[in-house]
Amino acid sequence: MSYDPSRPDVIADPYPAFRLLQAQDPAHWSGILRGWVVTRYADVKTALHDRRLSSDRITPFVAHESVRGCPHVQELGRIAGRWVVFNDPPAHTRLRGLINTVFTSRAVERLRPRIHEIVDELLAQVTDRGTMDVIGDFAYRLPVIVIAEMLGVPPEGREQMKAWSDELALFIGSALGTPDKYERAARGMADMCTYFREVVGARRRQPREDLISALVDAEQQGGQLSEEELVATCVLLLFAGHETTTNLIGNGLLSLLRHPDALAALRADPSLIGPAVEELLRYDGPTQAQVRVALDDIVLHGKTIRAGDRVFVMVNAANRDPARFDEPDRLDLTRADNAHVAFGYGAHFCVGAPLARLEGQVAIAAAVRRLPGLALAPGELTWLPSMVFRGVRSLPVMFRPFARTSRL
Repeated sequence: MSYDPSRPDVIADPYPAFRLLQAQDPAHWSGILRGWVVTRYADVKTALHDRRLSSDRITPFVAHESVRGCPHVQELGRIAGRWVVFNDPPAHTRLRGLINTVFTSRAVERLRPRIHEIVDELLAQVTDRGTMDVIGDFAYRLPVIVIAEMLGVPPEGREQMKAWSDELALFIGSALGTPDKYERAARGMADMCTYFREVVGARRRQPREDLISALVDAEQQGGQLSEEELVATCVLLLFAGHETTTNLIGNGLLSLLRHPDALAALRADPSLIGPAVEELLRYDGPTQAQVRVALDDIVLHGKTIRAGDRVFVMVNAANRDPARFDEPDRLDLTRADNAHVAFGYGAHFCVGAPLARLEGQVAIAAAVRRLPGLALAPGELTWLPSMVFRGVRSLPVMFRPFARTSRL
Protein backbone atom coordinates (compact mmCIF):
# COMPACT_ATOMS: atom_id res chain seq x y z
CA MET A 1 0.00 0.00 0.00
CA SER A 2 1.01 3.63 -0.38
CA TYR A 3 0.05 6.05 2.39
CA ASP A 4 -1.12 9.39 0.99
CA PRO A 5 -1.99 11.84 3.80
CA SER A 6 -3.12 14.47 1.29
CA ARG A 7 -6.15 12.51 0.09
CA PRO A 8 -9.37 14.21 1.26
CA ASP A 9 -10.79 10.96 2.65
CA VAL A 10 -7.61 10.32 4.65
CA ILE A 11 -7.57 13.88 6.01
CA ALA A 12 -11.21 13.52 7.12
CA ASP A 13 -10.71 10.03 8.61
CA PRO A 14 -7.13 8.72 8.75
CA TYR A 15 -7.90 5.74 10.96
CA PRO A 16 -8.75 3.13 8.27
CA ALA A 17 -5.40 3.91 6.62
CA PHE A 18 -3.63 3.66 9.97
CA ARG A 19 -5.22 0.25 10.59
CA LEU A 20 -3.98 -1.02 7.23
CA LEU A 21 -0.48 0.23 7.95
CA GLN A 22 -0.46 -1.42 11.37
CA ALA A 23 -1.53 -4.74 9.87
CA GLN A 24 0.43 -4.74 6.62
CA ASP A 25 3.36 -2.33 6.80
CA PRO A 26 4.12 -1.02 10.31
CA ALA A 27 7.39 0.57 9.15
CA HIS A 28 6.14 2.18 5.97
CA TRP A 29 8.23 4.24 3.56
CA SER A 30 6.10 7.05 2.15
CA GLY A 31 7.39 8.46 -1.10
CA ILE A 32 4.96 11.34 -0.77
CA LEU A 33 6.32 12.32 2.66
CA ARG A 34 9.87 11.22 1.84
CA GLY A 35 10.00 9.58 5.24
CA TRP A 36 8.99 6.60 7.34
CA VAL A 37 5.55 6.24 8.90
CA VAL A 38 5.38 4.33 12.20
CA THR A 39 1.91 3.42 13.45
CA ARG A 40 1.96 0.62 16.06
CA TYR A 41 1.63 1.59 19.71
CA ALA A 42 4.74 -0.26 20.91
CA ASP A 43 6.86 1.19 18.10
CA VAL A 44 5.55 4.72 18.68
CA LYS A 45 6.41 4.61 22.40
CA THR A 46 9.86 3.25 21.62
CA ALA A 47 10.46 5.90 18.97
CA LEU A 48 9.43 8.75 21.24
CA HIS A 49 12.15 7.98 23.78
CA ASP A 50 14.82 6.55 21.46
CA ARG A 51 17.93 8.75 21.62
CA ARG A 52 18.80 7.61 18.08
CA LEU A 53 15.81 9.60 16.84
CA SER A 54 16.37 13.34 17.14
CA SER A 55 13.67 15.94 17.72
CA ASP A 56 15.74 18.46 15.76
CA ARG A 57 14.01 18.33 12.42
CA ILE A 58 14.77 22.00 11.80
CA THR A 59 18.55 21.87 11.26
CA PRO A 60 18.52 19.20 8.52
CA PHE A 61 15.50 20.80 6.89
CA VAL A 62 17.00 24.28 6.50
CA ALA A 63 20.29 22.72 5.33
CA HIS A 64 18.59 20.80 2.52
CA GLU A 65 19.68 21.92 -0.93
CA SER A 66 16.08 22.59 -2.00
CA VAL A 67 15.65 25.40 0.56
CA ARG A 68 19.24 26.39 1.34
CA GLY A 69 18.93 29.60 -0.65
CA CYS A 70 15.46 30.51 0.62
CA PRO A 71 15.68 33.38 3.12
CA HIS A 72 12.18 32.68 4.45
CA VAL A 73 13.10 29.13 5.43
CA GLN A 74 16.41 30.19 6.93
CA GLU A 75 14.73 32.78 9.15
CA LEU A 76 12.10 30.28 10.23
CA GLY A 77 14.82 27.82 11.11
CA ARG A 78 16.80 30.38 13.05
CA ILE A 79 13.91 31.04 15.46
CA ALA A 80 12.15 27.65 15.53
CA GLY A 81 15.50 25.96 16.03
CA ARG A 82 15.57 27.56 19.50
CA TRP A 83 12.24 26.02 20.52
CA VAL A 84 12.57 23.38 23.22
CA VAL A 85 10.46 20.95 21.17
CA PHE A 86 13.07 20.96 18.40
CA ASN A 87 16.07 20.44 20.66
CA ASP A 88 17.76 17.35 22.11
CA PRO A 89 19.65 17.21 25.41
CA PRO A 90 21.49 19.08 26.81
CA ALA A 91 19.80 22.18 25.31
CA HIS A 92 16.39 20.56 25.67
CA THR A 93 17.03 19.78 29.33
CA ARG A 94 18.03 23.37 30.09
CA LEU A 95 15.12 24.99 28.24
CA ARG A 96 12.51 22.57 29.51
CA GLY A 97 13.71 22.99 33.09
CA LEU A 98 12.86 26.69 32.93
CA ILE A 99 9.41 26.10 31.44
CA ASN A 100 8.61 23.28 33.86
CA THR A 101 8.71 25.68 36.80
CA VAL A 102 5.63 27.45 35.39
CA PHE A 103 3.53 24.51 34.20
CA THR A 104 3.46 22.39 37.35
CA SER A 105 0.17 20.71 38.21
CA ARG A 106 -0.15 22.90 41.33
CA ALA A 107 0.47 26.13 39.42
CA VAL A 108 -2.02 25.13 36.73
CA GLU A 109 -4.67 24.16 39.29
CA ARG A 110 -4.57 27.73 40.61
CA LEU A 111 -5.90 28.81 37.21
CA ARG A 112 -9.10 26.76 37.57
CA PRO A 113 -11.32 29.62 38.86
CA ARG A 114 -10.19 31.94 36.07
CA ILE A 115 -10.73 29.26 33.42
CA HIS A 116 -14.28 28.75 34.73
CA GLU A 117 -14.85 32.52 34.47
CA ILE A 118 -13.64 32.65 30.87
CA VAL A 119 -15.76 29.64 29.87
CA ASP A 120 -18.82 31.25 31.48
CA GLU A 121 -18.18 34.51 29.64
CA LEU A 122 -17.76 32.80 26.28
CA LEU A 123 -20.88 30.64 26.62
CA ALA A 124 -22.92 33.62 27.85
CA GLN A 125 -22.21 35.32 24.52
CA VAL A 126 -23.93 32.54 22.54
CA THR A 127 -26.61 30.99 24.76
CA ASP A 128 -29.42 33.22 23.46
CA ARG A 129 -28.45 32.61 19.81
CA GLY A 130 -29.05 28.88 19.63
CA THR A 131 -26.04 28.41 17.34
CA MET A 132 -22.29 28.82 17.53
CA ASP A 133 -19.06 27.81 15.87
CA VAL A 134 -17.37 25.70 18.53
CA ILE A 135 -13.93 26.61 17.15
CA GLY A 136 -14.25 30.34 16.49
CA ASP A 137 -16.60 31.19 19.37
CA PHE A 138 -15.26 28.90 22.05
CA ALA A 139 -12.48 26.34 21.54
CA TYR A 140 -10.00 28.83 20.08
CA ARG A 141 -10.82 31.77 22.31
CA LEU A 142 -10.51 30.01 25.68
CA PRO A 143 -6.87 28.80 25.43
CA VAL A 144 -5.77 32.00 23.70
CA ILE A 145 -7.14 34.12 26.54
CA VAL A 146 -5.55 31.83 29.15
CA ILE A 147 -2.06 31.69 27.64
CA ALA A 148 -2.17 35.39 26.70
CA GLU A 149 -3.00 36.31 30.28
CA MET A 150 -0.23 34.05 31.55
CA LEU A 151 2.26 35.70 29.22
CA GLY A 152 0.95 39.21 29.82
CA VAL A 153 -0.37 39.86 26.30
CA PRO A 154 -3.16 42.50 26.53
CA PRO A 155 -6.61 41.80 25.04
CA GLU A 156 -6.08 44.15 22.11
CA GLY A 157 -3.15 42.05 20.88
CA ARG A 158 -4.90 38.68 20.80
CA GLU A 159 -6.64 38.84 17.43
CA GLN A 160 -3.39 39.79 15.75
CA MET A 161 -1.69 36.93 17.57
CA LYS A 162 -4.29 34.57 16.11
CA ALA A 163 -3.52 35.72 12.58
CA TRP A 164 0.24 35.36 13.07
CA SER A 165 -0.19 31.98 14.73
CA ASP A 166 -2.32 30.67 11.86
CA GLU A 167 0.41 31.57 9.40
CA LEU A 168 3.08 29.95 11.56
CA ALA A 169 1.00 26.76 11.82
CA LEU A 170 1.41 26.22 8.08
CA PHE A 171 5.10 25.48 8.67
CA ILE A 172 5.01 23.83 12.09
CA GLY A 173 2.04 21.67 11.17
CA SER A 174 3.52 20.52 7.83
CA ALA A 175 0.54 21.88 5.91
CA LEU A 176 -0.40 19.91 2.81
CA GLY A 177 -1.11 21.68 -0.48
CA THR A 178 -0.03 25.19 0.56
CA PRO A 179 2.76 26.25 -1.82
CA ASP A 180 3.52 29.61 -0.16
CA LYS A 181 3.50 28.28 3.41
CA TYR A 182 7.15 29.15 4.11
CA GLU A 183 6.77 32.79 3.11
CA ARG A 184 3.56 33.18 5.10
CA ALA A 185 4.95 31.38 8.14
CA ALA A 186 8.13 33.47 8.05
CA ARG A 187 6.09 36.69 8.11
CA GLY A 188 4.03 35.41 11.03
CA MET A 189 7.15 34.36 12.92
CA ALA A 190 8.92 37.68 12.28
CA ASP A 191 5.91 39.70 13.42
CA MET A 192 5.51 37.65 16.59
CA CYS A 193 9.20 38.02 17.39
CA THR A 194 9.04 41.78 16.90
CA TYR A 195 6.02 41.96 19.19
CA PHE A 196 7.61 39.89 21.95
CA ARG A 197 10.93 41.76 21.76
CA GLU A 198 8.99 44.92 22.59
CA VAL A 199 7.17 43.19 25.46
CA VAL A 200 10.44 41.74 26.80
CA GLY A 201 11.97 45.22 26.75
CA ALA A 202 8.99 46.60 28.65
CA ARG A 203 9.26 43.83 31.26
CA ARG A 204 12.95 44.58 31.77
CA ARG A 205 12.03 48.15 32.62
CA GLN A 206 8.95 47.29 34.67
CA PRO A 207 8.41 43.62 35.66
CA ARG A 208 4.91 42.32 36.24
CA GLU A 209 3.35 39.15 37.64
CA ASP A 210 3.40 37.29 34.36
CA LEU A 211 5.28 34.53 32.58
CA ILE A 212 7.38 36.83 30.40
CA SER A 213 8.65 38.67 33.49
CA ALA A 214 9.57 35.30 35.03
CA LEU A 215 11.53 34.34 31.89
CA VAL A 216 13.26 37.73 31.84
CA ASP A 217 14.22 37.24 35.47
CA ALA A 218 15.65 33.79 34.66
CA GLU A 219 17.71 35.31 31.86
CA GLN A 220 19.02 38.13 34.06
CA GLN A 221 19.63 36.11 37.22
CA GLY A 222 21.11 32.88 35.98
CA GLY A 223 22.14 33.57 32.43
CA GLN A 224 20.28 30.38 31.49
CA LEU A 225 18.38 31.95 28.62
CA SER A 226 19.75 34.10 25.81
CA GLU A 227 17.77 37.02 24.41
CA GLU A 228 16.93 35.06 21.24
CA GLU A 229 15.94 31.98 23.22
CA LEU A 230 13.72 34.12 25.44
CA VAL A 231 11.88 35.62 22.48
CA ALA A 232 11.62 32.24 20.72
CA THR A 233 10.23 30.66 23.89
CA CYS A 234 7.56 33.37 24.15
CA VAL A 235 6.50 32.64 20.57
CA LEU A 236 6.42 28.90 21.28
CA LEU A 237 4.34 29.27 24.44
CA LEU A 238 1.80 31.51 22.71
CA PHE A 239 1.60 29.20 19.70
CA ALA A 240 1.62 25.84 21.48
CA GLY A 241 -0.47 27.17 24.37
CA HIS A 242 -3.57 27.35 22.24
CA GLU A 243 -3.13 25.41 18.99
CA THR A 244 -3.53 21.87 20.32
CA THR A 245 -5.98 22.77 23.10
CA THR A 246 -8.31 24.31 20.53
CA ASN A 247 -8.35 21.01 18.68
CA LEU A 248 -8.67 19.01 21.90
CA ILE A 249 -11.92 20.84 22.70
CA GLY A 250 -13.15 20.83 19.09
CA ASN A 251 -12.37 17.17 18.40
CA GLY A 252 -13.69 16.20 21.82
CA LEU A 253 -17.09 17.84 21.35
CA LEU A 254 -17.31 16.55 17.78
CA SER A 255 -16.68 12.99 18.96
CA LEU A 256 -19.35 13.32 21.63
CA LEU A 257 -21.86 14.72 19.15
CA ARG A 258 -21.17 11.80 16.82
CA HIS A 259 -21.73 9.38 19.72
CA PRO A 260 -25.04 10.40 21.36
CA ASP A 261 -24.86 7.62 23.96
CA ALA A 262 -21.51 8.94 25.23
CA LEU A 263 -22.84 12.50 25.24
CA ALA A 264 -25.89 11.39 27.23
CA ALA A 265 -23.69 9.48 29.69
CA LEU A 266 -21.54 12.53 30.36
CA ARG A 267 -24.58 14.77 30.72
CA ALA A 268 -26.08 12.31 33.21
CA ASP A 269 -22.86 11.94 35.20
CA PRO A 270 -20.64 15.05 35.07
CA SER A 271 -18.08 13.31 37.31
CA LEU A 272 -17.03 11.35 34.21
CA ILE A 273 -15.34 14.41 32.73
CA GLY A 274 -11.82 13.41 33.85
CA PRO A 275 -11.75 9.97 32.21
CA ALA A 276 -13.92 11.33 29.39
CA VAL A 277 -11.26 13.83 28.34
CA GLU A 278 -8.61 11.11 28.44
CA GLU A 279 -10.75 8.92 26.20
CA LEU A 280 -11.44 11.81 23.83
CA LEU A 281 -7.69 12.44 23.62
CA ARG A 282 -7.15 8.78 22.78
CA TYR A 283 -10.04 8.53 20.35
CA ASP A 284 -9.20 11.52 18.14
CA GLY A 285 -6.37 13.55 19.63
CA PRO A 286 -5.26 17.03 18.54
CA THR A 287 -1.71 16.01 17.56
CA GLN A 288 -1.62 13.46 14.78
CA ALA A 289 2.13 12.98 14.53
CA GLN A 290 5.49 13.87 15.93
CA VAL A 291 8.47 14.03 13.60
CA ARG A 292 11.92 12.68 14.31
CA VAL A 293 15.18 12.41 12.35
CA ALA A 294 17.31 9.27 12.55
CA LEU A 295 20.84 9.84 13.86
CA ASP A 296 21.92 6.24 13.17
CA ASP A 297 20.73 3.37 11.03
CA ILE A 298 17.81 1.63 12.75
CA VAL A 299 16.22 -1.68 11.74
CA LEU A 300 12.47 -1.86 12.32
CA HIS A 301 10.27 -4.73 11.12
CA GLY A 302 12.93 -5.78 8.65
CA LYS A 303 13.30 -2.30 7.15
CA THR A 304 16.39 -0.13 7.58
CA ILE A 305 15.77 3.45 8.55
CA ARG A 306 18.92 5.25 7.41
CA ALA A 307 20.68 8.00 9.34
CA GLY A 308 19.18 11.29 8.18
CA ASP A 309 15.77 9.81 7.31
CA ARG A 310 12.66 11.47 8.69
CA VAL A 311 10.33 9.36 10.81
CA PHE A 312 6.67 10.30 11.24
CA VAL A 313 5.65 8.90 14.63
CA MET A 314 1.86 8.64 14.35
CA VAL A 315 0.53 9.05 17.88
CA ASN A 316 -3.12 9.05 16.81
CA ALA A 317 -2.57 5.74 15.05
CA ALA A 318 -0.96 4.30 18.18
CA ASN A 319 -3.98 5.36 20.22
CA ARG A 320 -6.22 3.22 17.98
CA ASP A 321 -3.90 0.19 17.87
CA PRO A 322 -6.00 -2.97 18.50
CA ALA A 323 -2.90 -4.67 19.90
CA ARG A 324 -2.99 -2.20 22.80
CA PHE A 325 -6.62 -1.08 23.20
CA ASP A 326 -9.71 -3.28 23.26
CA GLU A 327 -12.22 -2.15 20.64
CA PRO A 328 -10.07 0.89 19.80
CA ASP A 329 -12.66 2.42 17.47
CA ARG A 330 -15.28 2.51 20.23
CA LEU A 331 -15.61 5.70 22.27
CA ASP A 332 -15.76 4.47 25.88
CA LEU A 333 -15.78 7.24 28.48
CA THR A 334 -15.22 4.69 31.25
CA ARG A 335 -12.23 2.99 29.60
CA ALA A 336 -10.04 1.81 32.48
CA ASP A 337 -6.63 1.04 30.96
CA ASN A 338 -6.15 4.21 28.90
CA ALA A 339 -2.41 4.79 28.58
CA HIS A 340 -2.72 6.93 25.44
CA VAL A 341 0.21 8.86 23.97
CA ALA A 342 -1.74 11.93 22.86
CA PHE A 343 0.68 14.16 24.79
CA GLY A 344 3.72 12.22 23.65
CA TYR A 345 6.02 10.09 25.75
CA GLY A 346 9.45 10.35 27.33
CA ALA A 347 11.57 13.49 27.57
CA HIS A 348 9.35 15.40 25.15
CA PHE A 349 6.08 14.66 26.94
CA CYS A 350 3.98 17.81 26.51
CA VAL A 351 4.92 20.31 29.22
CA GLY A 352 1.51 21.95 28.87
CA ALA A 353 -0.46 18.73 29.38
CA PRO A 354 -1.82 19.72 32.84
CA LEU A 355 -3.13 23.02 31.46
CA ALA A 356 -4.60 21.41 28.34
CA ARG A 357 -6.35 18.76 30.42
CA LEU A 358 -7.82 21.36 32.76
CA GLU A 359 -9.04 23.59 29.93
CA GLY A 360 -10.51 20.60 28.12
CA GLN A 361 -12.33 19.34 31.21
CA VAL A 362 -13.83 22.71 32.13
CA ALA A 363 -14.79 23.64 28.56
CA ILE A 364 -16.32 20.33 27.48
CA ALA A 365 -18.18 19.81 30.75
CA ALA A 366 -19.66 23.33 30.60
CA ALA A 367 -20.73 23.02 26.96
CA VAL A 368 -22.44 19.68 27.61
CA ARG A 369 -24.16 20.98 30.74
CA ARG A 370 -25.19 24.44 29.59
CA LEU A 371 -26.21 23.92 25.94
CA PRO A 372 -29.42 21.85 25.91
CA GLY A 373 -30.16 19.89 22.76
CA LEU A 374 -26.58 20.33 21.55
CA ALA A 375 -26.26 18.89 18.03
CA LEU A 376 -24.19 19.25 14.89
CA ALA A 377 -25.46 21.79 12.37
CA PRO A 378 -26.01 20.49 8.82
CA GLY A 379 -23.10 20.66 6.43
CA GLU A 380 -19.72 19.15 5.69
CA LEU A 381 -16.76 19.68 8.00
CA THR A 382 -13.42 20.90 6.68
CA TRP A 383 -10.40 19.34 8.38
CA LEU A 384 -7.01 21.01 8.68
CA PRO A 385 -4.78 19.76 5.84
CA SER A 386 -1.91 19.02 8.23
CA MET A 387 0.40 16.10 8.89
CA VAL A 388 0.94 17.20 12.49
CA PHE A 389 -2.28 18.84 13.72
CA ARG A 390 -5.70 17.19 13.75
CA GLY A 391 -8.76 19.39 13.89
CA VAL A 392 -11.57 21.07 11.97
CA ARG A 393 -11.51 24.64 10.71
CA SER A 394 -14.96 25.29 12.14
CA LEU A 395 -17.59 23.27 13.98
CA PRO A 396 -21.12 24.74 13.67
CA VAL A 397 -23.55 23.45 16.29
CA MET A 398 -27.16 24.07 17.29
CA PHE A 399 -28.85 24.05 20.69
CA ARG A 400 -31.97 25.38 22.37
CA PRO A 401 -31.47 29.09 23.03
CA PHE A 402 -32.24 30.62 26.39
CA ALA A 403 -31.68 33.90 28.21
CA ARG A 404 -28.21 34.59 29.54
CA THR A 405 -27.70 33.58 33.14
CA SER A 406 -24.82 33.14 35.52
CA ARG A 407 -23.04 29.79 35.69
CA LEU A 408 -25.36 27.00 36.85
